[in-house]
Amino acid sequence: MDENLAMLIELSHQLADPAFNLAILGEGNTSTRCDQETFWVKASGSQLATIDSHGFSRVNGRAVLDLLDNQQLSDAEIETGLKSALADKSMKKPSVETFLHAICLFEIGVDWVAHTHPISAMSILCSTAGADPFKQHIFPDEIVVCGQAPVVIPYIDPGLPLARYIRNELKRYLDAHGEPPKLMLMENHGIVALGMQPADVLNISLMADKWSRTILGTYTMGGPKYLSQEQVERIDTRPDEAYRRRLLSSLN
Repeated sequence: MDENLAMLIELSHQLADPAFNLAILGEGNTSTRCDQETFWVKASGSQLATIDSHGFSRVNGRAVLDLLDNQQLSDAEIETGLKSALADKSMKKPSVETFLHAICLFEIGVDWVAHTHPISAMSILCSTAGADPFKQHIFPDEIVVCGQAPVVIPYIDPGLPLARYIRNELKRYLDAHGEPPKLMLMENHGIVALGMQPADVLNISLMADKWSRTILGTYTMGGPKYLSQEQVERIDTRPDEAYRRRLLSSLN
């Protein structure tokens, strides 16, 4: 079995661990590069908790990105296009979120992507507050693991419309920050963790859950006490925190 596929299967099982409440049933999807042209992504209908090698599709990244550039595709044409993008036509049809994964893996330079629906984060992202409570920071670890600035995405129909919006937002983020984001917050939908190692996306997903739970808890005591921007920037650039960030990335 391809080494990256084996690690992707393990990561998917970890994300679906019932103890974490990140994804149930057929929720969520994961991906990683296979080589410079193709990537593995969860097939439509697969479940992260029980997924094996047959639950992933190997997809041609350029073919998926070409579909994104076509502004006139019907739902039926999208379905046909995704099947045509398979590097191995005998494999199952990839998830409709394949577009999102192709952008992250081939346009912004990350190697691992995990999309989940944590109950804690959904409790906030589905509220009238939306992603606003996440736009400031409340404790050091969420800055170290999830980064200084998450990308916020309003609710958009999953598939091509969502992917096109995300593509523009990620380009804007790269222009502003010079590096990819670690976390996307999708209102009324879920979260996306992006990293260079499987441990990165698992850690980001778990920390996003802790961050969400902490935000929810603060509202029982009057609301969040946010750190100042000066404090946030200091935490984000401290040498000891950079060292800790590297250690966390190496954990399996």
